[in-house]
Amino acid sequence: MGTLIYAANVSLDGYLEDEGGAFDWSEPDDEVHAFWNEHERGIGTSLYGRRMYETMRVWETDDWLADEPAVVREYAGIWRDADKVVYSTTLQEVTTARTRIERAFDPEAVRRLKEASDADLSVGGAALGAEAFRHGLVDECVLLVYPVLVGGGKQALPRGVRHDLELLDHRRFGNGVVLLQHAVRSAA
Repeated sequence: MGTLIYAANVSLDGYLEDEGGAFDWSEPDDEVHAFWNEHERGIGTSLYGRRMYETMRVWETDDWLADEPAVVREYAGIWRDADKVVYSTTLQEVTTARTRIERAFDPEAVRRLKEASDADLSVGGAALGAEAFRHGLVDECVLLVYPVLVGGGKQALPRGVRHDLELLDHRRFGNGVVLLQHAVRSAA
């Protein structure tokens, strides 16, 4: 059975992006990128909302990667090797391999996907992550907390949802980013 992991880069005040939609403050250095590479290596299926998918699909092509560091080029291959499920009512087609569209988020279908999976699954994007938390589907939460206050924007974690957590790991990267990894133990 796979573990469903919500993973995100987050500002210290709890946002994925600022009020203007920018997230440039969370661009990883090589050390943080290497962490994400190792984390994503264990993911067999990524669940995305439309906006997160549209952000991530850049990894499908190599044309921009030639001058990038090896750690960035490596991530492209890791991303391509995972299956992707995009939840969208508006997206007409996908432009990446190993990708399918689902028109609605069905918690029972996600439970079955977890049960049938030999690898872990990830859920990306604030809205989709919130739905997964609300339905008790998230098993683990991995947050890289960046040393920046953005003052508002898209919240990383849902309001109105409470779960008991258990700290699994924490670590400080050289650039001041802090990893917080928690198991989701129960709905409180």
